Amino acid sequence: MDDTRLQPTPLQADELRNMDGYWRACNYLAAGMIYLRENPLLREPLQAGHIKRRLLGHWGSDPGQSFVLVHLNRVIKQRDLNVIFLSGPGHGAPASLAHSYLEGRYSEIYPDRGESEEGMARLFKLFSFPGGIGSHCTPETPGSIHEGGELGYSLSHGYGAAFDNPDLIVTVMIGDGEAETGPLATAWHSNKFLNPARDGAVLPVLHLNGYKIANPTILARIPHEELEALFNGYGYKPWFVEGDDPDTMHQQMAATLDQCLDEIHAIQQRARQGGDLQRPRWPMIVLRTPKGWTGPREFGGHRIEGSWRAHQVPIADPASNEQSLKRVEEWLRSYRPEELFDESGRLVRELRALAPEGPRRISANPHANGGALCKALDLPAFADYAVDVVTPATRYLSPTDVLGQFLCDVMRRNMTSFRVFGPDETSSNKLTAIYEASQKTWLAEVVESDGDGGYLSADGRVMEMLSEHTLEGWLEGYTLTGRHGLFATYEAFVHVIDSMFNQHAKWLEKAKRELRWRQPVPSLNLLITSLVWRQDHNGFTHQDPGFLDVVTNKSPDVVRIYLPPDANCLLSVADHCLRSRDYVNVIVADKQPHLQYLDMPSAITHCTKGIGIWDWASTDQDHEPDVVMASAGDIPTMEALAAVEILKALFPDLKIRFVNVVDLFRLMPAADHPHGLSTRDFDSLFTTDKPVIFNFHSYASLVHKLTYRRTNHENIHVHGYAEKGNINTPLELAIINGIDRFSLAIDVIDRVPSLRGVGDHAKERLRDKRIEHLHYAHTEGIDSEEIREWTWKG
Repeated sequence: MDDTRLQPTPLQADELRNMDGYWRACNYLAAGMIYLRENPLLREPLQAGHIKRRLLGHWGSDPGQSFVLVHLNRVIKQRDLNVIFLSGPGHGAPASLAHSYLEGRYSEIYPDRGESEEGMARLFKLFSFPGGIGSHCTPETPGSIHEGGELGYSLSHGYGAAFDNPDLIVTVMIGDGEAETGPLATAWHSNKFLNPARDGAVLPVLHLNGYKIANPTILARIPHEELEALFNGYGYKPWFVEGDDPDTMHQQMAATLDQCLDEIHAIQQRARQGGDLQRPRWPMIVLRTPKGWTGPREFGGHRIEGSWRAHQVPIADPASNEQSLKRVEEWLRSYRPEELFDESGRLVRELRALAPEGPRRISANPHANGGALCKALDLPAFADYAVDVVTPATRYLSPTDVLGQFLCDVMRRNMTSFRVFGPDETSSNKLTAIYEASQKTWLAEVVESDGDGGYLSADGRVMEMLSEHTLEGWLEGYTLTGRHGLFATYEAFVHVIDSMFNQHAKWLEKAKRELRWRQPVPSLNLLITSLVWRQDHNGFTHQDPGFLDVVTNKSPDVVRIYLPPDANCLLSVADHCLRSRDYVNVIVADKQPHLQYLDMPSAITHCTKGIGIWDWASTDQDHEPDVVMASAGDIPTMEALAAVEILKALFPDLKIRFVNVVDLFRLMPAADHPHGLSTRDFDSLFTTDKPVIFNFHSYASLVHKLTYRRTNHENIHVHGYAEKGNINTPLELAIINGIDRFSLAIDVIDRVPSLRGVGDHAKERLRDKRIEHLHYAHTEGIDSEEIREWTWKG
């Protein structure tokens, strides 16, 4: 006997019969969702009018998923386990929906889909139907924290849910198509970060059913020895459950699941009672079943079960083809629904008894509705970390270094509910102070040299791995189960998680706006640093601030963007974001030394408003301005201030208003975003007819997108990153993209009517200055001292 396949028969005859009945009920419901709009229990012969006019949904993975869910019910009841289930296969929601419905949780949340014939008909009709429910595990699915609209993230979500949840077992069903994605392949390494003493357990179940939409899957077509070696190499102990005979498979699965749970319990006991924190070899299951198991074996001269044709709708035309209709009816009746449901349409009593009760039901587990368990962070007073600013713009400091000191104490005070995530960049991003509270989580091998600043510990809470996908997945799983975190990453490479951010934002939007039963969860906080304007050593590849464009495409109910110009503003913004719920907060703040502008009281006021006039940088007091100089971002703010200083020296009578933007969505109209300014407030800042020179951190088109409906939009002239760069000094990069002080001053001269003509000679001198500084950069390799040490002279 292969020692990775267990052959005992732990199930008694009655138990086996009932579990198989429950599984048949799940499969019947899953198939019914795809096909039926009426006659849900086939209490009359199936007719074309009972079939949905448009058939949508995915059948292929559902029987295998339902099989695992039925077996999880058994062990939950026997062992009083705390279990959630993540469905990784794409569009595999029918299994989870059927399971939730049979557990009764679905009908508790949606009384119109009650445990009755009428309720079942309603459920069937609404599946993949306009105004209904999706074919993957959308937020409407009870017990789900993983939508699966995009493949690759189920396993990282599962580990994120398990961190700091010592009593939780997260069962992750991984489709073999999903297993081919890069994010999923990397997520297997999450086992090197799971601490058995303080974390829960993740039980991956790799479902090999052999096919994707129209192609075989890689892991289903390699030899058993190679597959086993792969997972041994990942550090798991794989157990195999393989076959297609239901009785045999039920016995195999029951024995294997018992074995895996025994191993998990032993690992945790050794760590929690014996202090053994050596990296364990966690168990996993490889479940090999036919695609579309229990469905039609053949039809129309083609094989269905066990082929790619079972992936979506196995028989596509029953409403218009009598032979197809007959075959679908035979298939549905093969589950013997008359044995499974009573006269009212409810699951029969002996099968209902198989489900756990209350919050032990997978679909009712509170960890899958994380806001129900969430506790607010115990935050220190952020003002205690304030940078001393006596005179604006005269002192250089790293904003993220200051933030790191605040986050260190946040972690100290929340050692079971707060983590910081970053791809090998915590130190690089000047957040090193966090290590004073906790080191990096690491259960892989440690060597002597790691002790010299490596900050590695099995008990660490700083999560570092060079995979943005895995980190983002961990953080999403962590926050969706009610805990708090922050993910810091390089600006240019936050694009790696563009689509993950999209999926999470969609989840939050749906949950927040439409599902009152889902409780608010901690916001997902992204710190974007190592910014475009300080990439003189990395060059063009590291220059891309375009993530902000991606964020602004999402629902205004769930996204926020902050560009704090200095350390005190960053502290205020960070505190606000860590307290918030149901948002994705994007904070843009660089790690390099930057000028500090506002003392803490002023920073709090400025960040509370989100946008405001800086009187100390303006010359229009008690007058109408000739020009508005606006900025958003650290370097753009410094260059805009330097431009103001140049203009003050050249044109002492010029009336300049300086406006700084922290909350980017303040630029939008109030009707379009909750943070948007009213028309009156916007006009009071930017005027209705004066030129506005806006120096922006990212691409100029984004400001135009946000302000195109504003009264004075035609006079808003935005300078931003123009996709030009190389190995540049900071000023050189600013010049070639047109956000430098000289270009801004020239633009003011061109836009202010009173300066046309009289400013021509000044423009010429400013153009000469640009050339002079470019030549210096190319000669010396750095910017001149007057640029590197520039401060505001007032």
